[in-house]
This record gives sequence, structure tokens and C-alpha cells, in this order.
Amino acid sequence: MGRRRTNPVSPSRSNAIMNRKGQVFPIERRALLKHAGLAAAGFAVMPLAACEAPNKLLQGSTGGSNPLAIPPLQVGRIEQGERVFRLSLTSGQKEFVAGVASPTIGIDAPYLGPTLEMRRGERVRFHIDNNLAEGATVHWHGFELPASADGGPHQLICPGERWSPSFEVRQRASLYWYHSHLHRRAGSQVYAGLAAPIYVRDDQEERLGLPSEYGIDDIPLIVQDRMIDGSGQLIYPSGMQARMMGVRGNRIYVNGTEDAVFDAATGQLRLRLLNGSNARFYDFSLEGGAPMQLIASDGGLLDRPHPVRSLRLAPGERAQIILDLAEGRPLRLVASSPDNMMGMMGGQGRGMMGGGMMGRGNDGDPSGGVFRILDIRPADTARSVRLPAELAPLGVPDPSLAVRTRRFVIDMGMMGGGMSINDAAMDMDVINERVPVGQWEIWEIANASMMAHPFHIHNTQFRVIERNGRAPPPLETGYKDTVVVNPREQVRVLVRFEENTDPDLPYMYHCHILEHEDAGMMGQFVVMNS
Repeated sequence: MGRRRTNPVSPSRSNAIMNRKGQVFPIERRALLKHAGLAAAGFAVMPLAACEAPNKLLQGSTGGSNPLAIPPLQVGRIEQGERVFRLSLTSGQKEFVAGVASPTIGIDAPYLGPTLEMRRGERVRFHIDNNLAEGATVHWHGFELPASADGGPHQLICPGERWSPSFEVRQRASLYWYHSHLHRRAGSQVYAGLAAPIYVRDDQEERLGLPSEYGIDDIPLIVQDRMIDGSGQLIYPSGMQARMMGVRGNRIYVNGTEDAVFDAATGQLRLRLLNGSNARFYDFSLEGGAPMQLIASDGGLLDRPHPVRSLRLAPGERAQIILDLAEGRPLRLVASSPDNMMGMMGGQGRGMMGGGMMGRGNDGDPSGGVFRILDIRPADTARSVRLPAELAPLGVPDPSLAVRTRRFVIDMGMMGGGMSINDAAMDMDVINERVPVGQWEIWEIANASMMAHPFHIHNTQFRVIERNGRAPPPLETGYKDTVVVNPREQVRVLVRFEENTDPDLPYMYHCHILEHEDAGMMGQFVVMNS
């Protein structure tokens, strides 16, 4: 497209930070750059020559042996009409391999963090203390909120300082998440552990009687791959393969647990799947091909339960499934890793997603094999429970409401050397798009590269209209904030930003392969009064 706006981000709107004495002060542009530089000295970026070659087959034993870690649930405290959460970003250590500790970072924990629970319609406030030796940000992925509270690259929390954003929870009940969005360092910080789930609840969903007892029949699953070297240490690869394809590991962890097993006590189990990996795509299924009931996507419930045998999630995407355990037989949730270099490899995209078993790509794994996510052991007394025939009235998205169309072209340049959207790499001082508030628009996202890219838009839940002129599959019929665009493909979404105007402080749109985001596959937009 070649279009590049040159509207500078106003330095006067820099993020405000509260120090430990309660004093509030702004961070100017030079301070942002200074502390972003400090961030580069944080979690080690360790080169790994072997990562220039395809990844080895994902490792794992023949059966789940470690109890699944369930993130602690934090509901905050009601103070002066707000639900208040107090969180600390901390450094720590984790044994990814028994007996070998690796440096990590987390939220109120050495690695990852608590599940935050809140309700639609209430106001929430966070006090986030950065106890790390580097700057960080905390982005509320999937939320509609003021740009000053978004937690993107402009809301830097310097070491030793506190950030206290607040906003109204406008989201439908679903699984969201919070994670680092530090400029050029989101990949390494999320990889080191700065990510965790968010549950939003609402009355509409609770009336349906779906499994909702946290840690009992309602379980978050943060699926991540990590590269472990021969000594058992966690490493963050930095070679050409990692820069081009995104960082991909050789071991799978679920909520930080390898070889995970869950002892279920109920007849139905609700699994909230989050692809928290930096770059790897997953095709989830039950071993043996048993059906799963798909009930929700990124932004909440679908219209009805959809029986599926396979479910593909790209980095940043979420889905919720219900498993029937009434027969008392153990189940195994497995995944294959589809090849997302389909432009080179001749793949067929997502056409069968939500239907039968999909073909498996090998993603560099020599056997193209299926690897285990979670072993589930049902109780002997489990009873079957019928799901509601209808879940949420979604309505059909109406493209005729759109008053304009914007086009975004994703590209990588030769061998991944020029990550861009509309021929422009991310520039913190450039506003790429100015969007009127309350106005329906169609965003066309086209992929000129040889890889599939998950495209994430901040401050909205959009509806997918079509994929290459065809109706979307079940996972994409509900509300979404991240959508995959395959090579030579165009996806059209209907989007509206309902409130929260700010002419100077931007939101982001970007590829959610974090190394691509860090390398410049990201742009900025502001929401303005008409």
C-alpha cells in the first residue's frame, strides 16, 4: 500500500507512574528509551546455533505424571466502589527440568501469575509494582479500555515504580489474559513468564449453568512451548530461524507443568485454552478423535455448542471446550503443530477448522507427530450433564453498517528481514491510522508473506465477515480480538471502537507472533471524536 502517516505521538501524553512514596510523575520520551534499553539487559537472550535448524520433536514421556498446576485465583478487594488488584512483577527461578533452575519472571510468582477474576460492568483498578531490574508493561489482552490503561508500549513501568490503571470491564464473560507488551522485548518477557489468565464473569453466562467452579470443573490451560538445552536450562533462541519463524521450543508446558495430569471430579469439564506460546500454532484434539463441544472463542460464548474433533489456535487466540467424562474413561488432550509457512510448504489454511480431523503439518518436527497436552482421569461417580442448546444470541454481522474500509497488508521482506504492515515498520513516534469513535468499519487484512500471521487489534472485539470470500468456520463466528491470516489470504472483519477517545495516545494492531511484533510488524492507531 505504501501509505505512511507522519502524525507524531504527543510527548506530553507520556504515561504517568506512581513511585513508592505515592508521588505521580510523567515519563518523557527520553526516559522511555532509556528504560527500554535497560530492558535489554534483563532476561538473557542466549544464542543457540542449533536453532538455525528445524526444531526437534517435542519431548515428553508416555503418560502424564505431574499434577496440573492451577494458577491461584485472585478476586481483588472492593475499595470505594472499585475492584482493586495489587500485583508485583518479580524475578525468580523455575525448574523446567527437575533439579535444574532457570531464571524467570512472573506476576506474584516466580513464573506466570494468578488468574484474575472480575465481572462485566464493574470498575477495576490495578496497582502494579515493578520489582524487576528492567522496564516492563502489562497489557490487558482483549479488553476495551482507555489508551492510557491499555498496557501497550507507551505505558512503561520503570524498575522500582508503580502503575495504577483503572477502567470499566466492558467485556462479555470469557477468558482473556494479561502479558508483557514491552517495545521490542515482548517476546523475551512473555517467554520468561510475564503472562497469566483473566476470567470475566457475567449474569448472562451464569444463567446457563455451565461448569464454572474454578479449579474443579472450570480449568484454564496456558499452553506454551519452551526451548530447553542439554543441561536442562531454559534458553531464548536468537538465531535467524527464531527471528524469522518466531521462537519455538522443544518441550510443552501447560500452566508451567510438563507431562500434566488432571484428576476430574465431575461429569463435565470445561477447559479454557489459551495459546500462550510466542510463535507455535496448535491443532488440539482428543486422542482417538472423540468429539469436543466448542462453546466460546476469544470474546465469549458462541451461539450454540459446536461439536468439533480438531481446533486450531494461533498465539494469542483462546477457545473454550466442554468434555463429557460420564463414561469414566481417561481422556488425553493432544495437539499437533501445523506448519504455518504454508506459502512455502503448500498448506491449505484453516478451511476444515471446526470440522473433522485436520491434516497435520510438521512445523520442523521430523515425524510430524502428535504430542500430549493433558491427561484427564475422571472420577468413577461422574454423571453426564446436558449442555444448553443455545448459548448466546450473537446476531449476524452486517457489513452494510460500515462507513469505510481500511486495508492492512502484512509482509516480511526477504527471509524475514523486513517485518511490516502497509510497508511500514513500527515507529513509536508515528500514528498510522486515525479512527473515528462509534463508527463501523471493515478492516481488510491481507498477507503478502509466506507465513500465517495472527493479527491482533487492541481495544475491540470484532466479528469476522469472511475469509477469502467464504463464511468463517465455527471458532470465528463469535467475537474475536485475534485472527489468523494465511499466506495469499485476505480476511475481512467488522470493527467498531465504541468509546475511549484520545487524539494523541495510541493503541496497537500487530502480529501476535511475538518476535514479529518485536521486529516491527506492528502499527499504531488513535480513536478520535468525529
